Amino acid sequence: MKTIKGPAIFLAQFMGDQAPFNNLKNICAWAAGLGYKGIQVPSWDIRCIDLQKAAESKTYCDEIKGIVNAAGLEISELTSHLQGQLVASHAAYDSAFDVFAPAAVHNNPQARTEWATQQLIFAAKASENLALTAHATFSGALLWHTVYPWPQRKAGSVKDGFAELAKRWTPILNAFDQAGVDLCYEIHPGEDLHDGITFERFLKAANNHPRAHILYDPSHFVLQQLNYLDYIDIYHQHIKMFHVKDAEFNPSGRSGVYGGYQDWIDRPGRFRSLGDGQVNFKAIFSKLAQYDFPGWAVLEWECCLKHPEDGAREGASFIKNHIIRVADRAFDDFAG
Repeated sequence: MKTIKGPAIFLAQFMGDQAPFNNLKNICAWAAGLGYKGIQVPSWDIRCIDLQKAAESKTYCDEIKGIVNAAGLEISELTSHLQGQLVASHAAYDSAFDVFAPAAVHNNPQARTEWATQQLIFAAKASENLALTAHATFSGALLWHTVYPWPQRKAGSVKDGFAELAKRWTPILNAFDQAGVDLCYEIHPGEDLHDGITFERFLKAANNHPRAHILYDPSHFVLQQLNYLDYIDIYHQHIKMFHVKDAEFNPSGRSGVYGGYQDWIDRPGRFRSLGDGQVNFKAIFSKLAQYDFPGWAVLEWECCLKHPEDGAREGASFIKNHIIRVADRAFDDFAG
């Protein structure tokens, strides 16, 4: 049996222009001071890492690891959510998602997709150079605008959409396979991979690619009203990454799952700091321990109420207190 590694913290929501959040060395010292043992690094943030340089230079990767290790931390994984979003993006989202890419490819969806694909290939090699075993991303969305089908979808459009999604991702998955790294899609509303069924559709379309796996985040399942504990039972063999994020869902007679276009603070489904929401983390950590989850428990902080620094401070102890040190013998061995 394996004891989950952690606590770790995803840096994306904390990076900023003021110390200690303005560079990798400073934010590592801050995270270590809160009790974190690992950091998850957003590959799009140059204040943390130069992704292309990390793909091309093992020496540079050793320097990055040296900065992290000097603070008493490890890198849990790299992430490429923003770039992954652009591997497959429906035209309806072009203007919204251009901001994720360099200005040189704005208003040019084909060039933007090519840039995003190259970014993911860089991420595979960078992960290998950093001796990491998993990487997180988004699938992108070719079909999300049809999730509530009115007018009804054209016959065969879902099959065609997943075939195209798999076509775009297969060369990337092959690059991750060559690097010896699992590519973990965060199962997330707004993405074509947003629940179990859609992950299965993608896996089938990608010929059960051995590197196609899951980043498990129960908060997104609370907002969808999906059974997040059953999900672990069904997909535990594919769960290679874990975001520890809380949420709550309090529907009313005025608004439910879709939220009425309201701001986050007024929506029935809201992300919350750890311990402030409705997620049963004791059961989640138990199931992940039962199934020998091989990775890190990583705080992803998002909350519409609490200050992020308070959420980070409380999150470190919350995760530490939920990690189960697995037994090294059966409890009834004494009777043997």
